Amino acid sequence: MSVASQSVGRRERNKQEKLDRIVADASELFAEHGVDEVTTQQIADKADIGTGTLFLYAKTKGELLLLVQNAKYVEALEQGRADAETVPGVLDAVLAIVRPIVECNRIQIDNGRTYLREMVFGDPEEPRHGAALAIVAQTEEAVAAVLRRDERVA
Repeated sequence: MSVASQSVGRRERNKQEKLDRIVADASELFAEHGVDEVTTQQIADKADIGTGTLFLYAKTKGELLLLVQNAKYVEALEQGRADAETVPGVLDAVLAIVRPIVECNRIQIDNGRTYLREMVFGDPEEPRHGAALAIVAQTEEAVAAVLRRDERVA
């Protein structure tokens, strides 16, 4: 057993394992069928948990989608930032940041559309909505940093 797993109790590990199953199974179902065609019961069944347990992790299907997509958008932003560092031109560097995010949104267009709607109109006090808004803020910061490369931009 690693030091990290020794410092985390069994209950916390079990909760994390359930969350990981929920995210993986919801991601698979959403990718295959689209968020609108998947029920929370299907996700709970695939994750081998009760629907009540599922709702402890996400109260709505929209929150489940945020849970799934936030991780994908963080990866896309990281990729975009890395790509932008290797691109000399400001415009091309901004496009390098945005491109993986747009591509992430196009994998399953209905899911991307629903994700954006949930992000914009959801409750910003809910942690997954807050995380989505933080990704937007990080994207804005990355673009602003690239724009500051140009001496003409104050």
